[in-house]
Amino acid sequence: MQIVATITVTFVAFVHILISIVEMFFWKNPVVYQRLGFTADVASQVAPIVKNAGLYNGFIAAGLIWGAFTKSDFLSIRVFFLVCVVIAGIFGALTLKRTTLVLQTLPASIALVFVCIAANSIR
Repeated sequence: MQIVATITVTFVAFVHILISIVEMFFWKNPVVYQRLGFTADVASQVAPIVKNAGLYNGFIAAGLIWGAFTKSDFLSIRVFFLVCVVIAGIFGALTLKRTTLVLQTLPASIALVFVCIAANSIR
């Protein structure tokens, strides 16, 4: 079960790496900002904020990778960063698009379940 937990945490990290790359480097592409309902003018105005959010998503990905592959205190690290993703996904669904629940909250929730199951099987 530990392997499944590690794979799901790594998958969530990968999703956040992709989100980070899109937000930091491809935000001004019309395909990206129009998908979220922004016009070119508004997308240009909020670009610095979106790049900042991309940086934060990169930090989340780094924390998840750390939690996936560290040998010490991996449970606390995994739980902390996965809960951060779940909360961010819920907030994103309320403030941006409901699809955030599917893209962020659902995978992180599934990973959190596997992490907890794996932790209980160790004890």
